Amino acid sequence: MSSEETRFFTDFDIYLWKQGTLYRAWEKMGAHPCRMNGEDGVHFAVWAPNAEKVSVVGDFNGWREGVHPLEPLEDTGIWRGFLPGVAPGALYKYAITSRHGGYKVQKADPYGFFCEIRPRTASVVWDLGGYAWKDADWMRSRARANSREAPLSIYEVHLGSWMRHAEEGNRWLTYRELAPRLAEYVTEMGFTHVELLPVTEHPFDGSWGYQTVGYFAPTSRFGTPQDFMAFVDIMHQHGIGVILDWVPAHFPTDEHGLGFFDGTHLYEHADPRLGFHNDWKSFIFNFGRNEVINFLISSALFWLDVYHIDGLRVDAVASMLYLDYSRKDGEWIPNKYGGNENLEAIAFLKRFNETVYREFPDTMTIAEESTAWPMVSRPTYLGGLGFGFKWNMGWMHDTLLYMTKDPIHRKFHHNNLTFSILYAFTENFVLPFSHDEVVHGKGSMLAKMPGDLWQKFANLRLLYGYMFTHPGKKLLFMGNEFGQWSEWNHDAALEWHLLEYDSHRGLQSWVRDLNALLRREPAFHELDHDPHGFEWIDCNDSEQSTLIFLRRSKREEDVAVCAFNFTPVPRRPYRVGVPFGGYWKEVLNSDADLYGGSGLGNLGGVEAEPVPFHGRPYSLSITLPPLAAVIFKPAPDVSR
Repeated sequence: MSSEETRFFTDFDIYLWKQGTLYRAWEKMGAHPCRMNGEDGVHFAVWAPNAEKVSVVGDFNGWREGVHPLEPLEDTGIWRGFLPGVAPGALYKYAITSRHGGYKVQKADPYGFFCEIRPRTASVVWDLGGYAWKDADWMRSRARANSREAPLSIYEVHLGSWMRHAEEGNRWLTYRELAPRLAEYVTEMGFTHVELLPVTEHPFDGSWGYQTVGYFAPTSRFGTPQDFMAFVDIMHQHGIGVILDWVPAHFPTDEHGLGFFDGTHLYEHADPRLGFHNDWKSFIFNFGRNEVINFLISSALFWLDVYHIDGLRVDAVASMLYLDYSRKDGEWIPNKYGGNENLEAIAFLKRFNETVYREFPDTMTIAEESTAWPMVSRPTYLGGLGFGFKWNMGWMHDTLLYMTKDPIHRKFHHNNLTFSILYAFTENFVLPFSHDEVVHGKGSMLAKMPGDLWQKFANLRLLYGYMFTHPGKKLLFMGNEFGQWSEWNHDAALEWHLLEYDSHRGLQSWVRDLNALLRREPAFHELDHDPHGFEWIDCNDSEQSTLIFLRRSKREEDVAVCAFNFTPVPRRPYRVGVPFGGYWKEVLNSDADLYGGSGLGNLGGVEAEPVPFHGRPYSLSITLPPLAAVIFKPAPDVSR
C-alpha cells in the first residue's frame, strides 16, 4: 500500500480487524471522500472474503460492473480502492461476483452513512463533517442526567407518526421540522429523555425500523445525516437526552442488505437453526465471527460518537440469549455444553456493554429482555451482562393484566400488583408502557381500561399514578400521555384533536404533574434501585383493593406516602399509618377536578394523629377517592 492508502488501513488496523477489536471500523470501511495522489475522490472498502471480484457501480459510471474494480487487502477479506472524481452525493453499490457458483449481486454498503429513500436501495456517498454542534453544556453534564439516581422519564417516539403535515398530503415532518416541535412538547410535559424507535435505515415502513439495513445511516425519510445531527442538537439544547433503539438481534433478508452478502452466509449463520428467525423472517447475526463483532460494536459507538446519542436501548435481547427462542424441539442446536444459552451472543453483549461504558461512561445501555435471565443490568465482573438498565416486562404484564379486570374482580388478583416488589431491586428496572402494548389488536392504553367513559379515564390516571410512584424509571409511548383512543398507526399522526376535550387534557395534565413530582422529589427517583427507597405500609387489603406504600430518598426523613384505591367506591374515613406526626400535605390527587376527576380529596392535607396504625406511631384519617391515586408529603415543620 502507498503511504496515502495506509491512512485507511495500517498494519495495526488490520491486526485489530482480524481479532475483532476494530471498534471504530466506520473510519476505515465504507465510502470516504478524501484526496489521494493529488486528486479528489472517494476511498471505498467492503468486506467480502468469498468474492472472486468486487467493483463499485453507481450513477458516476452508468451502473456498469467492472468499470471501477476494487482490490483485495492482504488476507483480510476486505476489498478496497480509490475512485478519483467521485464526490459526495454520488449513488453507489458494490457489485459482487462470488467464488461460489458464480453468484452475482449488487449490495448496498454495510458501512454506508446515507441511503436513498425507499423503495430505492443505493447507498449515498456522504461527508459527515461540517456540522457545528451547540450542545457543549449538555455533553458536560449528561452523566448526571443519565445516572441511576436521576429522575428518568422517557417519552418513546416514532418519528414518522408523532406528528405529520396533514395540510401537505399527510407527509412526514423532517428532522429539522420535528426537532423544535418535539423539544418544546417534551419540555412542557416534563419528560427527561426521548427514545426513538430505530432511525437506522430500513426498507419497510411497517417494520418501524426494527428490520435494519443501514446500521450506520439515519433514515433518509426525514432528511440528511446533518439534519439528524441538528435534531439531536436541538434536543440537547433543551436539556433532553436522546436514546436510540438499536437492533443487533436480527436483520432483514432484502437482497441489497447484509444477507448472503458475498454468495455465502457472511454476517449470518448458514444453518437456519442458528441463523434465521421464523417469527420475524429475518437473519440472525453470527456473534462468533470477529468481523461481525467489529461491525456491530462499531455501529453502537458510531451513534454515540458521531451523533452525540445518550443511550442505546437494545431490542429483543431474549432472542439473542436463548438458542431455542421461539423454536420447537429439533429446530435449534444446543451449545457445546448441551444447554440452550447462546454463548457467543452472551459474550458479545458483555463486550458491547463493557466497550460502551469504557468509551462513553456518561451514556446508558438499556435491555429489552423479557425473561428472568439473571443480572442483566449488573456489571460483567460480577457475572452480569453489563447493561445499565432493563425493561421490567414482568411488571408491565402483571399490572396491565390487573388493570384490565373489572374492579369488582380485582380483589382476586391483588398479587398481580404486589408481586413486583419481590424482585423490584434485582435489576435496574425501567417501567415501560411502550409501542408494543398498543399494536396488533391490543388496543390503546385508554381502550384497555374497564368501565364507562369516566371510569376509563380514572383507571388510566390511577395506573399512571401507580407507575410513577413505583420503584423504577419510567417510559411512556407517545399518545399514551393524553389517552389516544385508537391503536397506534405508523402511517398516521397521533390523534392530537382529542386535546379539544377536557378529559384528554386532564389526563395530559396529570402526566405533566407526575413528571414534575418525579423530578422535584428525590424520594421518587433517588433510590429507585435500592430497597431502602421503598416500604410497604399496607399491601394486604385485597378486599378493598387498596395499596399503600412509602417512598424515601437518601435522607431518611424525606418520605412520601402513596395511597391507591382500585375500585370506584370512595373509602372514607380511611386510616393510614405514618412515621411522623404533624401536618401531611396532599401533593397530588388523580381525582382532582383539574384532571377530570370527581373532586374528592383531603382539602390540601391532613393532620397526623397520635393513633398507632400499620405498625407506625401516627396515622392519617383520609378520604381515598374512587379509582384514584393520592400522594402525601410531610410539611417541613412535621415533628419527628
